[in-house]
Amino acid sequence: MAKGKDVRVTVILECTSCVRNSVNKVSRGISRYITQKNRHNTPNRLELRKFCPYCYKHMIHGEIKK
Repeated sequence: MAKGKDVRVTVILECTSCVRNSVNKVSRGISRYITQKNRHNTPNRLELRKFCPYCYKHMIHGEIKK
């Protein structure tokens, strides 16, 4: 049987500060996390405060497209 669209999907969270700063500076890297979200409960893009090892502090990580 075909399942159709899954309710729980895997998303990638990327540091918003590193993405903005990498344009001007030499890129040391971009912090990314992989997590899951429920499509019915959170239809909008997910934003979480996670630790960024390149900024050395907790920053907002936003959902990106695959």
